[in-house]
Amino acid sequence: MKYKASCHCGQVAFEFEGEFKEALACNCSMCQRRGSLLWFLPREQLQLLTPEDAAARYTFNKHVIQHRFCPRCGIHAYGEGQDPKGQQVAAVNVRCVEGLDLDALPIHHFDGSAL
Repeated sequence: MKYKASCHCGQVAFEFEGEFKEALACNCSMCQRRGSLLWFLPREQLQLLTPEDAAARYTFNKHVIQHRFCPRCGIHAYGEGQDPKGQQVAAVNVRCVEGLDLDALPIHHFDGSAL
């Protein structure tokens, strides 16, 4: 199924295809504060609908994840990084996905604070 997602004001927008089986709730210092629910896919499957520089970047700790957010409204829309096999991945904040029933989505809790 094809999905569209965006920040609150629409300055950062993208689309992708996939099937949601669950979302990930991480308790690291970043995810816990922003309250995002994440779903991962290969980075090449995330198609930006707005210019890449519309989203600001933030990194912390080991600086391996590019946290992408809107500098206008502040919403974290997605992140970029590598999986354990070295493949480029995107972590979509499913709270930004249009028409998704979050109550029907199982949530996997990940202990990111232990990393």
